[in-house]
Amino acid sequence: MSELAGKFSGKIYWIVGASEGLGRSLAKQLSAEGAQLIVSARSAERLESLSDELPNTRAVPLDVTDTEMVRQAAAEIGPVDGLIYNAGAYDPMRATEWNSDSALMMCDVNFTGAMRVLGAVVPEMVAARQGDITLVGSLAGYRGLPAAIGYGASKAALMSLAETMRLDLKGTGVLVRIVNPGFIKTRLTQKNTFKMPMLMTPEVAAERVVKAMRKRRFRTDFPAPFSWVIRAFNALPDWLVYRGK
Repeated sequence: MSELAGKFSGKIYWIVGASEGLGRSLAKQLSAEGAQLIVSARSAERLESLSDELPNTRAVPLDVTDTEMVRQAAAEIGPVDGLIYNAGAYDPMRATEWNSDSALMMCDVNFTGAMRVLGAVVPEMVAARQGDITLVGSLAGYRGLPAAIGYGASKAALMSLAETMRLDLKGTGVLVRIVNPGFIKTRLTQKNTFKMPMLMTPEVAAERVVKAMRKRRFRTDFPAPFSWVIRAFNALPDWLVYRGK
């Protein structure tokens, strides 16, 4: 049995945001390694097609912006060994073209939705003194970028949340990590009109996430060297970044 199979075989993982793209590819890869899955997203139809395709996979439709629905889903599912929060919303938006409904929706799905799900899961994990949590962030969370109103801020908030949880949960048996991918070829990134550097398929991105889940490392940024460029940009002084602005 491979190291990967040994880690995931027989474990129960709840993937939130599993109906398509990265989440769907993660479900397929973890299932192939013997994990038992609960898959959630808003689209019941896409979830059912996924659960029909994979063994030991159960579909639980979920809208992460609905607090009561999240609580009911968590109660229905019961204890899990691991949680992957991959729910995401994205609309390219400049501050000069502000759309409050869209901006708030991105924040609600990308960050506040994570708070709802984690609030329903973390206390049980702490009580059980075991759990594995993976939050899917974005390289866009490292610094304010053009046309990223709502999206960049919500991913930065998710990154801060992960940092706090990693510190607070030390010694509890609950491990938290964040993975920050670059551009992934999905329905969401099809909205971009610019050339996306080092664009990945969902399958390749899922391989990187699963690889990160094998380790205890807190933060995984990919792909390199695009992630190095973003981190270097984050280190630049404000006077240089906003010169002439």
